[in-house]
Amino acid sequence: MSESILTGRRVLLIIGGGIAAYKSLELIRRLKERGASVRGVMTQAAHEFVTPLSVSSLTGDKVYTDLFSLTDEAEMGHIELSRDADLLVVAPATADLMAKMANGIANDLASTALLATDKKVLIAPAMNVRMWTHRATQRNFETLLADGVDFVGPNEGDMACGEYGPGRMAEPAEILAAIEAHFAELAYPGGGPLKGKRILITSGPTHEPIDPVRYLANRSSGKQGYAIAQAAARLGAEVILVSGPTNLPAPPGVTLKRVETAREMLSACEASLPADIAICAAAVADWRVATDAEQKLKKQPGEAAPAIMLVENPDILATLSHLQKNRPALVVGFAAETEKVIEHATSKRQRKGCDWIVANDVSPATGVMGGDLNTVHLITASGKEDWPLLPKQAVAERLVRRIADHFSPAKAAE
Repeated sequence: MSESILTGRRVLLIIGGGIAAYKSLELIRRLKERGASVRGVMTQAAHEFVTPLSVSSLTGDKVYTDLFSLTDEAEMGHIELSRDADLLVVAPATADLMAKMANGIANDLASTALLATDKKVLIAPAMNVRMWTHRATQRNFETLLADGVDFVGPNEGDMACGEYGPGRMAEPAEILAAIEAHFAELAYPGGGPLKGKRILITSGPTHEPIDPVRYLANRSSGKQGYAIAQAAARLGAEVILVSGPTNLPAPPGVTLKRVETAREMLSACEASLPADIAICAAAVADWRVATDAEQKLKKQPGEAAPAIMLVENPDILATLSHLQKNRPALVVGFAAETEKVIEHATSKRQRKGCDWIVANDVSPATGVMGGDLNTVHLITASGKEDWPLLPKQAVAERLVRRIADHFSPAKAAE
């Protein structure tokens, strides 16, 4: 995506009171580098983490903090402040700010501007893991999604409080990618370059039962596939996302079909055809138990561990690639490798019969499996493209734009 997409765009950045507020300074710098103008609004709590002087120095503009400042109201009232921007970004979005937004509370400048705006709002949640997973916050999250608010993050990781889990604010690069995606969407008033295209996407792991309580699985989080689905929907595609078990919410504008096993995933894919494009990002289990036990397997003292016979699961990528009827015009596979990444992925593309392969290194040291960053290589019949380390959302945006370019009229005329 061209960086010039942000040139002349006006972003109102609302900074909440959390330790992640320091990341907002880096976000401002990146936005300014790409030609956007940024105006800052800070909550009173945000002053405890970053200073108005820091924000003002980076934005090159006044920082707004007080709802009842007569000077500010004369120069830039809270209604005009919220509507003068092209996009409102809340980073960090604390649990308190999310609750105010979800319930229409407006008792300070930040919440009033959010309630008064007629523009799109993108928020980057940041809070303790227990606060994020609390039922009240999750209710607010679902409400805001239904209201059309866009989210980036939160990510999973170590917290400043010493705990670990979901709740970390997305990195500035991820937030920037989401902002660029928003403005790219606006650049296509007719519905986007993928309008009229039906895209089938698989994502997440599969769970293959051993008995009623145990199963075979892998460490896939589904984040990459869900990000691709969201990016494709933003560019106007009709998206069907067939997902194995994950904790991720359905991306806005996407039809989500949840499955458990590889056989269920294949059945859901076949039922979703015809499609113009298929993207197989799921980490499908290669094997399943030949016959899963009807009752829980019990450990008996002195007895050997039960023998488990494995059989091969259906190959979804190969099946879709070799369809005689209703084969998608473009089939994209993923190759998660731990060694000889390019060599194995190139062989896989030929063996499976797909058009493209997105290869990545998922060895434990990379942190890719279950993480938020990815380094991929796009392998096609024409050769190999090496992409830099990017947030998974940015990888998704880049991939769907590559697909849009592949189907563009100019490309078809070549």
